[in-house]
Amino acid sequence: MAAPLIDAATFAELQASAGADFVGELIDTFFEEAPTMLAELRRTLAAGEVEAFRRAAHSLKSNANTFGALALGAMARELELGGLDAGKAPDALDRLDKEYRRVVAALSELRHG
Repeated sequence: MAAPLIDAATFAELQASAGADFVGELIDTFFEEAPTMLAELRRTLAAGEVEAFRRAAHSLKSNANTFGALALGAMARELELGGLDAGKAPDALDRLDKEYRRVVAALSELRHG
């Protein structure tokens, strides 16, 4: 059985500590900022900017883990630790984009569900 896109315990803990309304605002901010992070990963990979690539991967990892999007966070962590070499792996950034879109759908459902 596949792991859920959003870890229920992590998401529930976030809501309990921050409040559902604020979590909704955090989700909105994530939806606004994550595409920029994804684009930054592609840009810095193409430009060979190692530290900027790692920073973008780190930011995406941290944001994903905040919501319990553990698979997305793990993928971003691999990029952060592997640097440009990990980004050059076949389809690494495409897989990351795909997982992000799945997370958006799951978070949207949790927020409005």
